[in-house]
Amino acid sequence: MSRGNTVLRTQLGDAARRPARLLLMGLAMVIAAFVAFGTVLAEEIAERTVLGRLSGTPAAADVVIGPGDEEGATTRALAAARQVPGVAEAVGRTDVYVEIDGQRGTGLSLSADPGTGPLATVRVLRGEYPDEPGEIAVSERTVDRLDLPVGATVRVSTGVSEQPVPLTVSGVLAVPEDSGELAYTSDGELSRLAGHDGLTQVEVRFAPDADPAVVRAALDRAVAGTGHEGSTPVLSSGEEARLAEAEAVSERVHDLFAVIAMFVATAVVAATLVATSTFRIVFAQRMRQLALLRAVGADRSHLFRALVAEGALTGLVAGTTGVLTAAGLGYAVPLVLRGLGREVASPGRPVGAAVAVVLGTVLVAVLAVVAPAVTAARVAPLEALRTASTTAAQRGVNRLRAAVGILAVVGAALVFLTVLRRLPGPETQGHDPMRLLLLIVASGTLAYAALVALGPVLVRPLLATVGWPLRRLGPVGRLAVGGVGGAPRRAAAVSVVVALGVTLIAGALVGSASLTALSKRELAGMAPGDLYVAANSDGGGFLPDGFVERVRAEQDLTTVVPYRGVPGVTVAGGQVGEMLAVDLDLRRLSTWEDFGAAAGSLDDLGPGRVVLLSHYAEAAGVRPGETLTLTLGGRAVELRLAATLDNTPVDAGILLDPADLDRLGVPARPTALLADLVSDGEDARTAALKTLRTLGGGGVAVQVLADARDDADGDLREIFRVMLALLGLTVIVSVVGVGTTTALSVVERIRESGLLRAVGMSRNRLRAMLTVEAGLYGLLGAVIGLVLALPYSWLTMAALGESMPVEFPAGRLALVVLTLAAATALAGLLPARRAARVSPVAALGAGD
Repeated sequence: MSRGNTVLRTQLGDAARRPARLLLMGLAMVIAAFVAFGTVLAEEIAERTVLGRLSGTPAAADVVIGPGDEEGATTRALAAARQVPGVAEAVGRTDVYVEIDGQRGTGLSLSADPGTGPLATVRVLRGEYPDEPGEIAVSERTVDRLDLPVGATVRVSTGVSEQPVPLTVSGVLAVPEDSGELAYTSDGELSRLAGHDGLTQVEVRFAPDADPAVVRAALDRAVAGTGHEGSTPVLSSGEEARLAEAEAVSERVHDLFAVIAMFVATAVVAATLVATSTFRIVFAQRMRQLALLRAVGADRSHLFRALVAEGALTGLVAGTTGVLTAAGLGYAVPLVLRGLGREVASPGRPVGAAVAVVLGTVLVAVLAVVAPAVTAARVAPLEALRTASTTAAQRGVNRLRAAVGILAVVGAALVFLTVLRRLPGPETQGHDPMRLLLLIVASGTLAYAALVALGPVLVRPLLATVGWPLRRLGPVGRLAVGGVGGAPRRAAAVSVVVALGVTLIAGALVGSASLTALSKRELAGMAPGDLYVAANSDGGGFLPDGFVERVRAEQDLTTVVPYRGVPGVTVAGGQVGEMLAVDLDLRRLSTWEDFGAAAGSLDDLGPGRVVLLSHYAEAAGVRPGETLTLTLGGRAVELRLAATLDNTPVDAGILLDPADLDRLGVPARPTALLADLVSDGEDARTAALKTLRTLGGGGVAVQVLADARDDADGDLREIFRVMLALLGLTVIVSVVGVGTTTALSVVERIRESGLLRAVGMSRNRLRAMLTVEAGLYGLLGAVIGLVLALPYSWLTMAALGESMPVEFPAGRLALVVLTLAAATALAGLLPARRAARVSPVAALGAGD
């Protein structure tokens, strides 16, 4: 057997006999593999859940007629489909909005559904599903908000009959998304109420023993000529229809996971850095063993191949462990959630992805081991005569590495300044931020490349600043700072990984705070109050006399703000159509602080000054500070533009002072009002809805704006939860890296620990010293991460657009620093306890 094979067998055999050390070396890669394959499974779960939950076509539908048509299918197509042999069930889908008689602005959204069977999208909770003409079933929220329990009768205006049509509630349903005005009935009854034969689509379910191809061909023949004006409707498979319906949502899922892939790539980079540092430390600890192999005839190439093979074996074990762990959780979690009543789909069997992740982990391990293996293979046989088991830690960087680092710094700075010069300003039209964002990513990548290259040089001066308070705490603090500074390469490698995670999390926190501020601004326009009450046209478009006073007297309502609104106002000489002008006083709203002007200042709003919707101001060619003339009928007023809003409240195009609305000849009676609830919750909203309708005596229409605000808020919170959770994976890799490094460092410095114990240091103090060292890795990384995160976060927000607010959540950013220091300190706690248990005599003799 050749000498090279002997060395390879020796190294691999030694690794196989110590599986615990093998896993410790590859722990960061285990997490990276778990994250990568877990992401694949998560995407499958999300996409399948989306298709099952958010597509309107049930999973049982084998064929859908009409979804590709411009006008959908018809009742003739439905009747023809039901006559085809092999068709077990065919249902028509359509919907129509009907207004409740005597309650202008209040109505029911009626939809067709079979109510039972595999094609039903609703489920009966109480009563029965409609099976007679004139019957409907309503959702739970509709029962509460419109006071329609089982047995109640409601009269609706359909537009088909001159007289209101009575509808009796036969049951209460559980529905996918309950807006509080939903009702269901059969397709035949809904077609009668709608007064036409149009259907959105027809869904067909085949009999279990039918030949799908034969039934599909028969359907093609049967529905020929049954479309609108004798056309033939389009047939598609149920799967095609569900994919088409969920396309927009699926695109968002794919977009989200494209972003997630970036985070996974970041975690893999972090794992590579940790693995490189780990291999370097492990090989340094075995320097004497490697020197002995050189002494008995092994050359450098033999050692290099053996060490790379050991790295590949580590990657194989780590990748397989990570994939199997992710698979176990990926298939178990949906089962548990379904058992708890959540509709969550199970993933498929992405065997190819699993193999790719394992092979990718092996490749990462090989890449991580190359540099340490090159260094270790250069060991001289003379090192076998040393009494210590390791060689001295390198403190600086060579000239090539320094040159690469300096070039990266210069490149990052130049790209940063390029983005700075190209930031959008007030005159920028049609700004597309994608190019600037790509440049920011390029600058950030160069900055981290510089940090990796120059890290060992930067650690000592940074440590002198960060570690200053610790040195004042006594010998333990001074020794901890000295321990970190004594191995700058190791400290830099681990700190850079922590910094990577902190930069991403800090950036996400800044982005979250900024986008939350933007969201609040948009929500302030969309939902400036909890409740919106508008006058019915029956009363001349004005709220009933005394209505505002009666609302203000209600103890469950607060912040009641009436206003006048008048349509048909134009800007003289501008290319703007007729707009709704209102004298709504924004300062009296509870959401006043959330409004933000796109240009100008809202504080300037008052007599003689006006606020315009941004695109109206652009079309009119006016900017804040300039004058414009508003016209209504034969009257005109000249006003100065105070500010513009990207999202104005109550669909207004113009906000002006009451005195200026008077000058346009608008009557003094209010046309609408906004109000807030004293206490929130579904019961409070329903009670307020009923109260306002009662107080209005049928002369008002009421909307619960708080529902829309909750939906938008919930979506934003969910997005940021997912983002922070994913970024947290990088931090987990960082913390694991710190723990691994500390554990290996304990072994590397066992003689040092023994010497400290021999000169009188207690176990508790030794444990505290090593724990503080681990915490210092996290603190160094957190400080470096924040130094990079703050300017890049600001630049990213500024690149998104001039109107994007930039918020720095100082409290949460400080919490990140403290949390990382604490987490990394805890990661070093176990290795520190292990070191403290070694007796001084055994420690001093460990290297002999």
